[in-house]
Amino acid sequence: MAGGPEAIEHFAPLRAELIGLAYRMTGSLATAEDIAQDAFLRWNAADRGGIEVPRAWLLKATARLSLDHLRSARHRRELYVGPWLPEPVLDSGEAPQQAAHAHVQELSVAFLLALQRLTPAERAVFILHDLFETSFAEIAGLLGRSEAACRKLATRARAHLGEAEPRQDVTEEEARRIAGAFLAASRDGDEAALRGLLAEDVVLRTDGGGVRPAALNPIAGADRVGRFFAGLARKRAAPPSPLLHLGRVNALPGYVTLEPDGLPQTTALEIRDGRIAAIYIVRNPEKLGQVRAAVRA
Repeated sequence: MAGGPEAIEHFAPLRAELIGLAYRMTGSLATAEDIAQDAFLRWNAADRGGIEVPRAWLLKATARLSLDHLRSARHRRELYVGPWLPEPVLDSGEAPQQAAHAHVQELSVAFLLALQRLTPAERAVFILHDLFETSFAEIAGLLGRSEAACRKLATRARAHLGEAEPRQDVTEEEARRIAGAFLAASRDGDEAALRGLLAEDVVLRTDGGGVRPAALNPIAGADRVGRFFAGLARKRAAPPSPLLHLGRVNALPGYVTLEPDGLPQTTALEIRDGRIAAIYIVRNPEKLGQVRAAVRA
């Protein structure tokens, strides 16, 4: 049995969940949407009469396609210019955190970066089992490994992820206050105001992908980060960048601005003890297609 409305009827309620799985695997929302579409094409062509649990089948298909993508993308990632950051996601009804398996906290940039440091197999096992409640027996069939081996992969993944500092959530009011204050201070180049917002060990990562100007290495420390933004403000010839969006970026306080080159830029802020502990700026236009569409809507 292939094709027809019945295939869409089973797939449509699961689409956001499949995109969420592929996004956590790849770090790219555009790629995740392509993978979900490929999973649907396979589902549409499958003999579904013998498939008892469509969700399990589609999750495994999506994970398998994600692993295939990671194998093909490994060389490109090794050649990436400057810090690599995941494709930013703004809060919206289409964001991959919707549905019952929300796990909004697992969309933070720090967590996504930690996932990317796992091996593809560790990532697949952890995401499928811990986030999407897939049994080790099913995962073993997907990876061609024993259940015991999959359990070990999950244990290793949890150990690595446990080393990452847990994200501290803030209220919407506080998120907007901190993001707005940081935007104003960075635009003005106000080092004193920036120092009042930044943690002493703050780290700034900017992802231009070699396409737009960006710092090629992380910048660490409140003094260096403050001087960096003050220097940008002094060099700016055009008026300050217009604000397109103030809200959550990857579940973190943040905003989107329109830069002088006519392209958007996202800024996400990791907060710890009321101060900014990490700043993630994405400038690579190849990662901003979804953002452009969202801020136009």
